[in-house]
Formats: sequence, structure tokens, C-alpha cells
Amino acid sequence: MQPLRAKSPAQPGQPGELLTSHLLRTLSALHQIRTRIGTVPDTPEDFWTCAALAALLHDTGKIPYGFQRMVGNTPDKPQNWGQRHEVLSLGFVEHLLHHLPAATRTWIAAVVAGHHRPFTGSTRSLLAQHDADTAADFLTRYTPADEHHLADLLRWLHTTARQHHLPVRADLTTLRMPDITDSAFTAFTRVMDQWEDALLDDGPHGRATTLLLGAVTMADHLSSAHSPLDTAHPLTPAYPHALANRLAATGHQLRPQQQEAARTSGHMLLRSWTGSGKTEAVLLWAVRQTTELAAHGRGNPRVFYLLPYLASINAMTRRLETELEARGRIGVAHSKAASYHLARSLEDGCPTNDQDEPGLDLSQPTDAAAKAHSRAQATKNFRELLRIGTPYQLLRGFLAGPVHAGILTDSANSVFVLDELHAYDTRRLGMILATMRFWHDTGGRIAVMSATLPQVLADLVHDTLDGHTTLIEPPTDAPAPVRHRLHLREAHLTDDATVDEIRSELTAGHSVLAVANNIRDAIALFEELQPHCTALHGEGSALLLHSRYRRMDRDTIEAALTARFGAGRPRRPGLLVGTQALEVSLDLDLDICHTSAANLEALFQRFGRVNRLATKAPSPVIVHQAAYTTRRGTGDKLWADGVYDAEPTQLAWNILTRHNGQPIDEQTVTHWLNEIYQSPWGTRWRTEVEDHRTRFTNAFLTFNAPFADRSRLAEEFDTQFEGTEAIRLTDVPRYETALTTANNRKEGRLHADQYLIPLPHWATHSTRYNKRLRIHTIDAEYDPQLGLRSIHHDHHQTYQPGEVI
Repeated sequence: MQPLRAKSPAQPGQPGELLTSHLLRTLSALHQIRTRIGTVPDTPEDFWTCAALAALLHDTGKIPYGFQRMVGNTPDKPQNWGQRHEVLSLGFVEHLLHHLPAATRTWIAAVVAGHHRPFTGSTRSLLAQHDADTAADFLTRYTPADEHHLADLLRWLHTTARQHHLPVRADLTTLRMPDITDSAFTAFTRVMDQWEDALLDDGPHGRATTLLLGAVTMADHLSSAHSPLDTAHPLTPAYPHALANRLAATGHQLRPQQQEAARTSGHMLLRSWTGSGKTEAVLLWAVRQTTELAAHGRGNPRVFYLLPYLASINAMTRRLETELEARGRIGVAHSKAASYHLARSLEDGCPTNDQDEPGLDLSQPTDAAAKAHSRAQATKNFRELLRIGTPYQLLRGFLAGPVHAGILTDSANSVFVLDELHAYDTRRLGMILATMRFWHDTGGRIAVMSATLPQVLADLVHDTLDGHTTLIEPPTDAPAPVRHRLHLREAHLTDDATVDEIRSELTAGHSVLAVANNIRDAIALFEELQPHCTALHGEGSALLLHSRYRRMDRDTIEAALTARFGAGRPRRPGLLVGTQALEVSLDLDLDICHTSAANLEALFQRFGRVNRLATKAPSPVIVHQAAYTTRRGTGDKLWADGVYDAEPTQLAWNILTRHNGQPIDEQTVTHWLNEIYQSPWGTRWRTEVEDHRTRFTNAFLTFNAPFADRSRLAEEFDTQFEGTEAIRLTDVPRYETALTTANNRKEGRLHADQYLIPLPHWATHSTRYNKRLRIHTIDAEYDPQLGLRSIHHDHHQTYQPGEVI
């Protein structure tokens, strides 16, 4: 008699994982999760006990012969079973927990039944499959099964539960499969009666149920991945002392706002100028929050450092790895994580027999890809305690269900840092504010930081968090350094007069930053100026960066621009042309900035790449009048260069004209922002944000139907935050070679993904889908230095990157 297996063989010729091993590993993972998360506010006292029981019993329904045959554990040829093992698992829940209150038993049963599929809302739902069933149908569906296996499994479950101090029934009665299927039918009927319809008043029950489901599915994922959770936090209580010593060694000390941040308990708003140590301040604050939460039984809190743009995540990861001496211990939580880790693996010196992946020869690209995939997958399985990403990944948790609920559970009792919160449109900002309220309600601590935090945004955060925020600013007698002098030009950024002015500055030996509002203007300006700059200062002195490059080309460009224009490096003449991709968290320092007019927040981020360390007299930041045009799908509404809303852009321009030729600093810009947001446009802006906050709360944060299918919303999330990606038709052979020459498809996709080009979601109509390779393709004009120029479809040009940034 073959022992019961939970999985198909991982390698040909090897047996699959034992069912008892998988159940025990899942229970052990659940205990790790409980230690990590701790007591979650507004959940029942027996929350973690119920989670442990569900983890132990979640896959017990894999006992039938049909399932064992499906995973290759019988003499017969494997074939699809067609039944749902989690439904049969309810029979074990009903039997072993029969002594518990019916409400508790039903709560555990619901999570066991729902750990793979929704109950309602799709043709694949459990109710759709079983709605017309009787007890006799359950017996037919879920038998035959070996009675000896059943007896052994029941004994093992009883013994294991008692060993882990779980409240199973004291007696161990003799059962046969009809008893189990009858009990499964009874429990299934009771669960569906409760959860088939949305709760009329979810209260905390719906949210607690979603968090319970998340705990169990998270444990299941960790068990299957054989991936332990990190327990040593990269951000330790020793950080404040280490930072103070490091500053003292260079003759400096903590600034007053950093000291205040270190003393602050609870939510924080930090408004402080560029170069004033905001990152260190927020890390000092985070140390206090993790220490306090842990002391109050809130586990080992995760720290999430959230940024608006994908482009800035890798730079921040490198910075924090250096700041905290935590190489390889910080998670990169964004959709490009696998490619990022691939690049890092290839930098690691490629040791053999790595301790995390024994037996890998990391000198080989395929083995490096395997290492990269392991790291990225570990992040997806919630391993790291400090993670850097965009809010998108955490927002996606509100899709809930078996796939996403674990994201919500893992975020409970966590610490969140939101860098430059203003850089979102009203819809996404409203969604983020609603999410902040969820974090607040589930034990989280939140910090919002910005060089220019307008009062309206501070008020929105303050209101969202029930008024529990502390605003920290530098002392009034410590004014911000004056790093910039403002100049305005009526000439557009691409006009001949502007080009001549930049040529003169390059001839004088300056490093010049030129930021366009759209890719078309950026490319045009670069092509006009690159030959002149190269003739003066050599190859590599002129660089272009925007958002439409193959990943391999973008990595090369980012490395080159950091080497030439990185803050703290010796100043070198040259030209950097780009779009919004240059605005946030790229640690660059140039002499002069020319930029198209945009909203004030975007402009100030661009200014921040000039005289960044305030080592020079105020440097010129030159704003050029935008061209106002309409944009597809928005009627007669005007946009600055087809990108930025005309009204706030014009409000900013009007303020700038009053200060043309004057030095400016962050404190000045904050006052200007407050003026803009007090305008009629600002009033409408706030109303829109609050409306989106309410809508998102009502749609996603009520949790009154935690087991309903929400997969239809996944595409909407991707449309909102991610766009799409495609490869050029000419890259298809290389893409396919990368896929097929690696050790396995996952490793191959890491290499192949280097050919992907990001596109806005609406550009999908210009692509064709390759079903064999499962990838969108484009007939595109592309250059590794210039990026995507245009897309052609049926011999007609259908897309030019002029409307996007």
C-alpha cells in the first residue's frame, strides 16, 4: 500500500511529497506566521487556533483514489480527477472538531473549503459544481478511498493535533468513507448557507474571515515552496546608535527633525527639504514602531517602503542595503522583481554551492536565473521583513480570495513608509488613502514623507487616520538651503531657441538636465543635441531615459547615467534628457535644469536632480511654456504637451511668473502648493480624492462577501497600475531561444523578459498575441539608445509614444 501523497513528483522518478509531511509543514508554517504577525486587532481570541486547525486539515480531502492517481501515486496511468479535495476535507473538520461550537466549526470549514476556489461568482466556483448535490452524490464523487489510509490518517491527525495543543475531540472513533462524505456534505451545506449571499452587516467578521483565509493560504504557499520566513530584521534597534556614530565620525550629528522622528510613536507626517536626511529620519521612526509593536504582542513587524514609480525602487533598494548593511535581505516587491534579482545574481560573483540554493553553479547564466527566481519567489511568499515596492502590490491584496488574501494578512501589524504620496492621480490616491485606513485598523503604523507636503494632503491623511498623526518639520530657525534660481521661458522645450541655449551651456562645460513631458519631445531634443554633446565631451556624455525601453537597455542606461551624474561623484559635463522616469528617487546631481511646464509637484521633483547636495550657489532651473493639446478619450479637455492636466499646470505657471529670476527653496514651494490647492481646482481635486476613497472602501474594504469570485477585477487593477508589455517581432527568435535553452521555463522566462517593453494598457490594441509563446508582440521602430519610436499594425502606424511618460 503506497502512502498518501499530497503533490505530484517534483522531479521525474521521485515520489511526490507525503500528505502528512505537507500537512505538518503547513501547520509549522502557520506557527511561523503567527509568531511573525502576532495578535491582530478586532479578531476573535481563537483566531490563530482556528487558523492552525484549518492549516492542519486543509488538504485531508486528498485521500481518494482519484486524487492519488492524478498525482501519480497509483499503478494506473495518471489522469485528471475532476473533484475538489478541499470539499471532502470538510468531513475531517466536521468529525475532529464536532465538540466545538457550530459557529467556530463553520468558520474553520469555510476557510478550508475556500483555500483554492471561490464559493460563488463564476462557473468554476464550488457552489456551481456542487449546488444540486445530495449526500449520495458526495459519496459517489469522493470514493473510492482506501479505508486503511483513512484510519491511519485520522490517527495521525488526532495525535498531531494533540501534540500541538489543538482542541480536537478527545475520542478517536472508527470511521469509514461514507461517514466522511456525509459529514463533508453536512458541513458544505452549512458553509454555503452562511456565505452564499453577502453579509448584511459585515462588522469585523468579514474582515477577520478574510484575514483567516489569508493566514491559511499563506501557510500553504510557504509549505509548498519549502521557504522559511526571515526572522532577523534588517532594521534593528541598533540602527540609531550606528547612524549617530557614523555621523559623528564625519563631524555631524542627528538633525532635530531626525531626533523628533526617532521619538515619535504612531503615525507620522514628515515634511523636510531634499538632502535633510528624510530617509534616515523615517528609518529612525520605523525602528521605534517595530520595537513598540513587538513589545505589545504584535509579532515581528514588516516594514514596507513604498514609492510611486517602478523606476525608483531598485535605486532605493541599493541605498537601504548599504545604509543597513543588509545585502540580499531586502525584498523587492514589484512586478519586475524577477528581472531585478537576475541582475543582482549576476553581480554577486556567482559562487558555487550557494547556501540558499545548494548545488547551483552560479557562474552559468541558467543557474544565476534559478537563483534569481528563487529570490523573487521568496519575496512573493512573504519571506523578507523589509520590502520596497509600489502600493500596487498591497492594493492588489484587496482582490482577496485564496490568491491575494495572504497579502492582507501579512500587512497586519506592519509599518508603512509612503515616499512622495502626492505623485498619484486622484483615483489612485483615493485608493491608497482607503488602504491606509485598513492598515490603521489592522494594527499598522504609517509615515508619509515629502519635501513639499501640501496642507490639503496632510489633512486628508490626518482625517483618514482618525486624527492620529504627528507632523514633523525642521525647526523654523533652520531654513531650507537655497539650491535653485527660477527662470521662465516662453519658448517650448523643443524650440530652436531652447536648443541653442542648451548647446551654449554644454559648450561652457556644464552638465545639463532636460525633462520633457512626453517621450516624443524627449527623443526629438536628444537627437538634436546628442551629436553636439558627444563632439564636445566624448562618447557616453549624452544619455536619454524614458519608460519605453527593453529591460536590458534600460538597465544599461541607468547604470551609465548614475556613473556619470550620480550625486556625490565628481562633476562631469554632459547631457541627460528624459521624462517623468527621472523625477523620483534617482540620486542624480547636475548643474542646470530645463523642463517643460507641468504641475508644481512634478516640476519640483525635476528641480531636485540639480544642485542636489547644495554644494554650489543657486543653480538655474528653467521652465519652458508647454503646448496645450487635447488627448484621446478626453474630449475638449486640454493637457500640457498631451500629458499633464492643463488647469494645475497653468496655476503653477502663474505663480512661477511672479517669482521669475528669484531663488527658491522647498519651504517656498510648499506655500505655492497650498495656494494651488486652495483654488477652485484644488477644491474639486480634494472632492475627487475623497470620492474615490469612499468608492474603494465600499467596493473592497467591507469584506461582506470574502468567498465571492473577484477575478474579473484583476484586469482592472492591472489596467490601473501596470499597463502591459510586449516584445518586438524581430526579438521573437531571441525571446524563444531564451525561453527554451534554460533549465526550465521559469528560468528561461527571466532571461526572455529582458526583451519586454512596457506599454500603456490602452496600447494593447496595437499588439498581436502570440499564443504559442503567450506574449504580446509589436511591429515597432526601436533603438537601444532611443527606445520605442512607434508601433505599426497592418502597415499603418497606430501608436507614437507622445501621449505617455
